[in-house]
Amino acid sequence: MKTKLWFALSALLLAVSVASAQDIPMFRWENFTTANGLPDNHVYSVLVDGNRVWVGTDNGLGLFDNGKWKVFRPADGLAHQAVLSLALDKNTGDVWAGTMGGLSRISAGRIETFTQLNSGLSNDIVYGVGVQGDYVWTATAAGASRLNTRTNQWSLFNERNTPMGEIWVYAVSPAADKVYYAVWGGGVLEYDQKTERWKDYNDPDGETEMVVMKDQGLIHEITTSVSYVDKTLWVATYFGASRYDGRYWKNFLQKDSGLPSNFLSQIKGLDANRAWFSTDKGLVYYDGTNWAVYRPSLDTHKPEMYVRDAAGNIKPIAVQSAPSHNYILGVDFQGDDIWVATAHGLSHGIRQKESVSTAKLFSSEQAKQK
Repeated sequence: MKTKLWFALSALLLAVSVASAQDIPMFRWENFTTANGLPDNHVYSVLVDGNRVWVGTDNGLGLFDNGKWKVFRPADGLAHQAVLSLALDKNTGDVWAGTMGGLSRISAGRIETFTQLNSGLSNDIVYGVGVQGDYVWTATAAGASRLNTRTNQWSLFNERNTPMGEIWVYAVSPAADKVYYAVWGGGVLEYDQKTERWKDYNDPDGETEMVVMKDQGLIHEITTSVSYVDKTLWVATYFGASRYDGRYWKNFLQKDSGLPSNFLSQIKGLDANRAWFSTDKGLVYYDGTNWAVYRPSLDTHKPEMYVRDAAGNIKPIAVQSAPSHNYILGVDFQGDDIWVATAHGLSHGIRQKESVSTAKLFSSEQAKQK
């Protein structure tokens, strides 16, 4: 009896898992530009902080709170007007902003700035920042840095003390057990928090743009973003994306996946199977099997959404709105909603009750294939 119950429960959990994977989210999009308060239309980064949203732009750091905008610039103490990256310290509520001129901490309305001159920051161009416990990790144009916020001590990581072949570090994803860095032209660096040892991952095909050995390793050396979640590493490059579960690599290219482009600016893993991709041709969601693309049409600029299944079948979805631009630079999540940084505006995707059932959407194609 217990065995039958166990199998029944397992089957139910599997069915729920498959059903959830087959539901593609739909959004109603509201867009922000300088016309309605955004500091600048070029948005590098976005960070959700409870009910508030921080936005890094080319002309200041914007805070959207209760329907109103507040802007921070160098005159307010910000390191530089171009804000490239953002991170939240969930323990203190501090917001860290990586800029073109240093690292700034916004704490209880006060701004403290760290540069090469007044701290151990390795370089003033801070492409990425992340918080893990008492540590703030940064990715800069000249290596990586780590600040211990309790002791105020800095640690520098570069070609002298890591396998870093290049020192142009583009993004960082810290967690309790590992820290991952995207190194421009140098693949991915892994730091083991327990052993304090570094390891690098590189493209087995070398720096060539040709993919000779599929799924044998990192897709390309020019990495732009890393996301580590559920002990799974997601990597974005300018030549496709990769997923690594600690044993096996899986690569994604435009020619054999639902990616509309191989040019990726950011990747955000939700778990071991699902992720969001920021490309130059639209926002992309992957549920482990199916793909969805949200964007203004590349030709007509009208709102567009389509879904692709594992067999390559593509179905358009009727929508009334889309992100403000198809060049996506980053995303963050607010419950079921999504906030999107683009090359021309900030977009808020408000999750709708209805979703796309891929089982129904592709039933006719699946029947034909059988």
